[in-house]
Amino acid sequence: MSLSLQNLSLPRFGRDATPVNPAHSVVPQSGPTATLTTFTAGAMTFLCVFALALSLASGRLADRWSDALARTATIRISAPPDQMKLQTDAILTLLASTPGVASSRALTDAEQRALLEPWFGPDLPLDALPIPRLIEIVEADPGYDGEGLRQRLAAEAPGAVLDDHTRWRRPLAEAAGRIRLLGILSIGLIGAAMAAMITLAASAALAANAEVIRVLRLVGAKDSYIARAFVRRFTVRSFTGATIGAVAGLIGVAFLPAADAAGGFLTGLGFVGSGWLWPFALPPLAALLAFAATRRAAFAKLKELT
Repeated sequence: MSLSLQNLSLPRFGRDATPVNPAHSVVPQSGPTATLTTFTAGAMTFLCVFALALSLASGRLADRWSDALARTATIRISAPPDQMKLQTDAILTLLASTPGVASSRALTDAEQRALLEPWFGPDLPLDALPIPRLIEIVEADPGYDGEGLRQRLAAEAPGAVLDDHTRWRRPLAEAAGRIRLLGILSIGLIGAAMAAMITLAASAALAANAEVIRVLRLVGAKDSYIARAFVRRFTVRSFTGATIGAVAGLIGVAFLPAADAAGGFLTGLGFVGSGWLWPFALPPLAALLAFAATRRAAFAKLKELT
């Protein structure tokens, strides 16, 4: 981005070195660095929107799965065929009098077949296989005493095993935390990359206009005035590009598949409720980032041009 001295309209300075024209009038309004700054801010903000959507949706999905598992438990009964119904009825009676158990029921053969169908196919012969009977427990608030219930089950039905889904909830909770952390790290890396690109663009613009800067110094301009001119221009460009990128990202997220009843991982990746407001915070953050990066680059480059 070069600027000829013949076409330069220099601001007028008084005795206090205060310009009459706006400060940003000394910065070229178009050129490679202007395009690079706007494009970088837009592209990085676009990626931030998707990283934010993925982070929030993944954590939301893991929390939903964890909450669903936390409210239910399963009792698995392994017994001879002639004892299966007796033990099932005994356990259902026991659960009916257990504090903290809202409801309990034995799964039917059709329900158990539906659970096993994804692994063994639709023609699974339940009658010919020693498949345990499953009893579903819905926990009340407050919940039941798991250890006490296990001891009562051991006395009533030695072949019954209580599964409170702890081994399933713990990995989901850890996954939610790690996905959120990954999203934050991704947004941080994207911001760092944008700051680096804007710094390079600002340094290139200052270097390309080295002669103009020398002339401005000769007519009384201070480095703070010159730096402010570049900082203002690059901040506005970054905000404009980030706004375009955020709007494009929101449009893209709006066309993603909605959440289905099964809670599939590749569905429901958009924002929910007030989550749609998060992307609108990205353009101001991009502007602040551009302000800090350009200001640092401007004073460093001006020091080199002294």
